[in-house]
Amino acid sequence: MATKDPTAVERANLLNMAKLSIKGLIESALSFGRTLDSDYPPLQQFFVVMEHCLKHGLKVRKSFLSYNKTIWGPLELVEKLYPEAEEIGASVRDLPGLNEFYEYHALMMEEEGAVIVGLLVGLNVIDANLCVKGEDLDSQVGVIDFSMYLKNEEDIGNKERNVQIAAILDQKNYVEELNRQLNSTVSSLHSRVDSLEKSNTKLIEELAIAKNNIIKLQEENHQLRSENKLILMKTQQHLEVTKVDVETELQTYKHSRQGLDEMYNEARRQLRDESQLRQDVENELAVQVSMKHEIELAMKLLEKDIHEKQDTLIGLRQQLEEVKAINIEMYQKLQGSEDGLKEKNEIIARLEEKTNKITAAMRQLEQSDNDLLTQTRTIAMSLVKYASSDTQDQYKLVKDISF
Repeated sequence: MATKDPTAVERANLLNMAKLSIKGLIESALSFGRTLDSDYPPLQQFFVVMEHCLKHGLKVRKSFLSYNKTIWGPLELVEKLYPEAEEIGASVRDLPGLNEFYEYHALMMEEEGAVIVGLLVGLNVIDANLCVKGEDLDSQVGVIDFSMYLKNEEDIGNKERNVQIAAILDQKNYVEELNRQLNSTVSSLHSRVDSLEKSNTKLIEELAIAKNNIIKLQEENHQLRSENKLILMKTQQHLEVTKVDVETELQTYKHSRQGLDEMYNEARRQLRDESQLRQDVENELAVQVSMKHEIELAMKLLEKDIHEKQDTLIGLRQQLEEVKAINIEMYQKLQGSEDGLKEKNEIIARLEEKTNKITAAMRQLEQSDNDLLTQTRTIAMSLVKYASSDTQDQYKLVKDISF
């Protein structure tokens, strides 16, 4: 039996593992139903398998320190020359420059590489969120976990059992949510029952208070009825006594009616006398009112005269101020000129004489104002006495004011 090429077997094994890894990743991602992250196990195994495929047949780079086998060189060259995945799949074998990095029997140099590129197109249905910041990408290649791709009857049973457990967990979550809602409903009902019990207790207390009030009101009503009956009896007795008294007074009135007629005639005569006296008093009051108007008119004239004299006094004061200003001015001029001293002395003497006359006139006006004010106050006091005195005193006060 002819032996197979070990490198061909390696390429076939890697291709099969890539198929299983991509298929398992797509199926698990679709059943997972969410965006994948870097901690998702099938995604981690996919990257491990792809790393093994890319490192198959990779040439050893020689350096001064050690030999280093890295895949970043060909990947950078592929990215620069062919950025689109379709073009990479179509011409993966004929890419220039790959011979510098891979052996002739490497997976990327054979047909298996093109098949893997075609398989990678199916990963477009997966949403993944990867963050390579801080990751050590130069570490050793990870180990492929074949247990994820080997299935037996026990695994199938475990899968069915997992599905049943998931359904049971879903039912458990639904029951817990329903229980939580029922607990909240029960709590609200308990709070409502407590509030109703409190309101019921309050109503019972209010009902007891109302009953006590009704009993008190009934007792007060009974007491008031008893007092009403007693008052009614006393009133009837009083009415009987009053009736007897009224009859007695009626008899007395009949006997004294004659005397009342005489008293009525006397009162009528007094009323006529009082009416005549009232008429006389009203006439006197009219005279007094007219005299009061005349007095008010005289006071207004006096006030007008006082205001005019005050205006005159103000004018005289202004003239006095002007004279004083002239005196000061003349005095200042007198100091500056000694030749006209005599003439200026005469002018000053005349001005001082004029000032004395104005001052005397002002004093006379002030005295006149004081006399007018005294007369006004006397008239006002007389009016006050007139308003509060009787008729004879009013006649005397009127004569004094007229005088």
